[in-house]
Amino acid sequence: MSDRSQFLWVFFSLSGRLSPVAYALAGVLLVLVQFFPFYQFARVELNTAASQNWAMICWGVLLISAWATFAVTAKRFHDFGKPTYFALISLIIGPILLIILACFRSDPGPNRYGRRTNAPGDS
Repeated sequence: MSDRSQFLWVFFSLSGRLSPVAYALAGVLLVLVQFFPFYQFARVELNTAASQNWAMICWGVLLISAWATFAVTAKRFHDFGKPTYFALISLIIGPILLIILACFRSDPGPNRYGRRTNAPGDS
């Protein structure tokens, strides 16, 4: 699997499993990606073209990162053998869930979501 397809799988696919370390790193990256446009928006003067542009970027990043957070969390729950819908909670308490799920070990061995951690699920 190429680096690009691995990146797309981690952040946008719902299949497979993620280990605690991979989940924590992906979660931290998502938090940084979410905060950067908000930081830039806070730096510019309100009611200017720049503030409007950064506000639009903030909304776009928020929508894309919400899906990515859901996908990453779904794969982490898959590592426990839990179904995808458990990841809906990530949309409500994302940063808290990032810390909690990064602290638990994976289920050993294969489960219905994949043979091993940090790989796409079996199709």
